[in-house]
Amino acid sequence: VAGVTLAALAIPEVMGYATIAGMPVITGLYTIVLPVLVFAVLGSSRHLVVGADSATAAVMAAGLAGLATPGSPEYVKLAGLLALMAAALLLLARLVKLGFLADFLSRTVLIGFLTGVGIQVACGQVGGLLGVPEGTGVSLFGRTDHGTVGKLVSTLGNLDQISWSTVAVSAGVIVLILGTKLVTEKVPGALLAVVGAIAVSWHWDLASHGVATLGTVPGGLPSFGLPHAGLSQVGALVPTAISVFVLILAQSAATSRAYAARYNDAFDENVDLVGLGAANVAAGLSGTFLVNGSPTKTQMVDGAGGRNQLAQLTTGVIVVVVLLFLTAPLQYLPNAVLAAVVFLIGIELVDRAGMERVLKVRRDEFAVAAATAVAVVVVGVEQGIVLAIVLSVIDHLRNSYRPMSSVMVESTGEPRWRQLPFDNRARTLPGLVVYRFGGGLYYANANHLVEELVGMVDDALAAGDPVRWLCLDAVVINDIDYSGGEALRQIHGALADHDVRLVVAEPLPQVRAELDRYGLTELFGQDAIYPTLSDAVAAFRAATDTGTGTTRTDAPEDTPPP
Repeated sequence: VAGVTLAALAIPEVMGYATIAGMPVITGLYTIVLPVLVFAVLGSSRHLVVGADSATAAVMAAGLAGLATPGSPEYVKLAGLLALMAAALLLLARLVKLGFLADFLSRTVLIGFLTGVGIQVACGQVGGLLGVPEGTGVSLFGRTDHGTVGKLVSTLGNLDQISWSTVAVSAGVIVLILGTKLVTEKVPGALLAVVGAIAVSWHWDLASHGVATLGTVPGGLPSFGLPHAGLSQVGALVPTAISVFVLILAQSAATSRAYAARYNDAFDENVDLVGLGAANVAAGLSGTFLVNGSPTKTQMVDGAGGRNQLAQLTTGVIVVVVLLFLTAPLQYLPNAVLAAVVFLIGIELVDRAGMERVLKVRRDEFAVAAATAVAVVVVGVEQGIVLAIVLSVIDHLRNSYRPMSSVMVESTGEPRWRQLPFDNRARTLPGLVVYRFGGGLYYANANHLVEELVGMVDDALAAGDPVRWLCLDAVVINDIDYSGGEALRQIHGALADHDVRLVVAEPLPQVRAELDRYGLTELFGQDAIYPTLSDAVAAFRAATDTGTGTTRTDAPEDTPPP
C-alpha cells in the first residue's frame, strides 16, 4: 500500500522536478526506477526514499544554464555527466569517511536555504501559470539581472500576452490540489489533477484554445550508456558537482537521521553514501538527472505506513508499468498543470513556521537563515550553497570561540558540584578556583582562555583576595591542539609568577595523552593531574592543612596556620 501511495503522489511530483531541472518530463519518471531500486539494495536507511528533488534540480538548472539549451540532447548528456560526477564525490566521501561533513550545514542554514529555493522555484513558474513567455532578465544601471528577481520582473512585463484559458487551468489545478489536502492528506490531489487535466485536454482539445501541452512523450524504458563529454565540460561542471554533493550529503543524512531517531533504528551515514553514489551512477547511465534523499517522498511512505525499502521497490515496479504502457496520454497534459504542481512544491518549501521558530528563540541564527534565503533568491542557488557553508562554519566558530566557562562550587545536595557563571570574584573555596572550560581548546579560543585566567588572577591579587590554586576542570575539553597546549604553557608561567599553582582535574584519556605529549604533565608535575574534581579539591584542602598550599580557610586572618 505504501508503494502504491508513493507512486501515486511521486509521479506528478517528479515530472514537476524535471521541469525545474530543465529536463524532458519523462526523465523525471526515470529517477524513481533504477536509482530507487539501487538505493533500496545498497543503502543503510530503512526509510529514506531517493529520487528527483527540487533543491538539487534547481542547483543543476543553475549550473547548466548557458552550457546547453534546456531539454536538448546536449543538456540531457550534461545532466547525466553531472550525476556521475556527484556519484564519484559521494563514493570518494565514503572511502575517506566524510559522512560527518553533513553536520556542517546547520539546521538553521538548511531552513533558510530551502526557503530561498522555494521562493525561486515558485517565482520561476509564474510564466507557465499565466501562459506568458518567461522573461530573461531586466537591465539595471547598465547591467542585466538574469537572476530570479530579474526574470520575474521581465516575465510580469509580458502580461499583455496573458492566456486566460491557461490561467483557468492553473487555477483549477491549484484549487483541486489544495482542496484535497484540506479534506485528507491521503488523496493524491496532484495525480487527480494530472489525470483530470489530460482527460479535459483530450476531450475539449485545449491546445486549440491557446493552452500549451507537452506533446509527444517517448515511452519505454530508459536507454543505458555513458554520457560522452570532453574535459572542458567536466571542468565547467565541477563547481555544480561540489554544490550538489554537499546538498545531497546534508539533506539525505538529516532525513535518514530524523527517521532513524523516530523509530529507534540504526543507520550508517557512510553506508548511505554508497547507496546514494550508486543511485546517482544509475541515474547518470539511464539518461536522467541527479537524485537525492527526498524528505517529501520519505514522509509520503511513512504516512502510508511503510517502514522499510519494500515500498520503494513496489514504486519502481509501478513506474516501469507506466513507462511501458501509459505514456501516450501525457501528450495531452497542459504545461500549466506542471507549472501549478511545481509552484505549490515551491510554496511548500518555504518554511515559514521554521523561520518563525528560529526568530523566536535565536535572532542571530535567524539572521543567518534569512541571509542564506536572500542569497539564493537574489544571487543564485550555487552561491547560496557556498554562503550556507560559510555561514555554518562561522556560526560554529562563533560558538566554539567563546565557549561557556564557569566556576565550580560545592553543593550540599546532588549533584555534588554545580556551575556558576564565570566571574573574576567567584571562588570554589577561599584561595581556590575550579574553572570549567566549556569546549575543546584550540587555536581560535586559546587566547581567550589565557586572557580570562590570567586576568582573573591579576584582578584577585589587586583586590587583596589572591588565588593560590587554580584548577582547570577538563571534563568538557575533548581535544587540545598545539596552540591550546602552548596557551596552557603560557598560563602556567604567568600563574607561577604570582605563586599560583595550576592543576588539572578529570581530563579525558585522549586529553591526558595530549598533556603528556606536549610536555605539560612534566611541566605541571605528575601530582598536578587529578582523576576527579573531588580529588583535586581534597588535595587543596590537604595542602592547606599542611601549610604547603595557602592559608587555612577556617583560620582567622591574623592566626598563622598550625
